[in-house]
Amino acid sequence: MTAYFFSDTAALTGRTLRHVTRSLDTVITTAITPVAMMLMFVYVFGGAIDTGSVSYVNYMLPGILLMTIASGISYTAFRLFTDVKSGIFERFQSMPIARSGVLWAHVVTSLVANLIALGLVVGVAVLMGFRSGAGVQAWLAVVGILLLFTLALTWLAVIPGLSASSVEGAGAFAYPLIFLPFVSSAFVPTRTMPGPVRWFAEHQPVTSIVNTIRNLLAQQPAGDDIWTAMAWCVGILVGAYLFAMAAYRRKIG
Repeated sequence: MTAYFFSDTAALTGRTLRHVTRSLDTVITTAITPVAMMLMFVYVFGGAIDTGSVSYVNYMLPGILLMTIASGISYTAFRLFTDVKSGIFERFQSMPIARSGVLWAHVVTSLVANLIALGLVVGVAVLMGFRSGAGVQAWLAVVGILLLFTLALTWLAVIPGLSASSVEGAGAFAYPLIFLPFVSSAFVPTRTMPGPVRWFAEHQPVTSIVNTIRNLLAQQPAGDDIWTAMAWCVGILVGAYLFAMAAYRRKIG
């Protein structure tokens, strides 16, 4: 049964990846907004923000990466919503394939598409002056955290992809996630924020994830932030997966 699941998921993933490769503009669009934000903040606001000895592009890149992921998963919800409305789910149900493979195909495609978008953003950051002396292990840890965060948000995207009543509704859920880094340590130190805003910024998931990635790239100890970041990512992933599977069971009856 497990072998069938993996082979079916691989075949279905190939189908969804072909859709992405035929419209690479969606991947490029995913990267455009974060890149535009990075250009604006570095070259317009960067000089007014005190980040100590750290260059501002190095300081803000982790937050931009999270924004890229949040932007990318809106397309996951869109692709899934399109499949639901086209009736392809009903056709798949009549075939001897693993039912959950349909969802996992969209999830794996989201991971691949987001990795490409993240690569584009990092490439632009390097052109803007981003540098890191982090070793292979630190970079692997950064990639692992980004993949885990992408996986968690992708399963979150599955829920509106299955249950939204319009294509606008399927993608709109991502907007708050895109702007969540603005109320975190992504762009300015939280110590500069007023009391209630600072409390929220320091206790929401983006801040611990941003701080962890920033410290890893700066060759600094990650401290307790890495465990907080992992807890947030795993918690969101487990909760989103359970709700997504419940929504899927309701959808397929």
